Amino acid sequence: MSQLLTRLIERVRADYLVLMEQDDGRHPYTTAEKICNERLYLSADELAPIIAEDPTLLAARRGNLIASESERGNPSVGMIISANIAAAMMEGLVDVALDHGWLTVDGDGRLMLNADELKLPEPLAANVDYSVSETARENLLLPGESRLTRVMNSAESAFVERLGDEPLDAYSLALQIASEYSLFAPDDIAPLVEENPLLLGLRGDGMVDEEMFEGDPPAGMIVSAHLTQMVVSQLLELAVERGVLGSDSSGHPLPPGDDSAGPLIH
Repeated sequence: MSQLLTRLIERVRADYLVLMEQDDGRHPYTTAEKICNERLYLSADELAPIIAEDPTLLAARRGNLIASESERGNPSVGMIISANIAAAMMEGLVDVALDHGWLTVDGDGRLMLNADELKLPEPLAANVDYSVSETARENLLLPGESRLTRVMNSAESAFVERLGDEPLDAYSLALQIASEYSLFAPDDIAPLVEENPLLLGLRGDGMVDEEMFEGDPPAGMIVSAHLTQMVVSQLLELAVERGVLGSDSSGHPLPPGDDSAGPLIH
């Protein structure tokens, strides 16, 4: 586990204990929900270094963990990961409450809340704007190629080199090379997220094969799909510039023999 995340979890647990002791053990479940919502839905710049330390967080899926109505249908990568962190912390705080006798379970192992706590309103769902990142802005000003630019340039070089030698048409070759340069492993994606936390604002947007992931793709796969689409778009634009692929009246690349289809990402 990320050391940054470990320290954060320890602080949240300690603060929960203080709050519960100050309140004489009242409202243990609601207090746990509130502190998780307030402390564990992290900003892009807070979450990115945690992912860099623990890329397995990119395997997180939304499940039924997204409380925010505005995010639930098509949550951002950052929201998916934060919701999973908060859910795990919530389980830990419930265990703390059970150990201290602040919460109890019935004969079936279900949590029992007293009537006073049941009357309380649910804590507000967390919302985070993942379109803001000071880290991304600062890194943009650094000299040299970014990691993402390096991937894009490598794919472009391979495309140009093979354009005249491959039996494939330019469109099919672009898809093939984009696939070859796709990043799927969390260990490969995490450094890009660390460099540009704005990637945490990406959403599924129907880009990932629904059947393959049963409509709930891992957060890292959402990033991968967008990165692959970026490579495809760049290679197709290059093909149009070189006159080996047609374009519509707006200059958008056209697949051979099809004036409407676009590249599909699986």
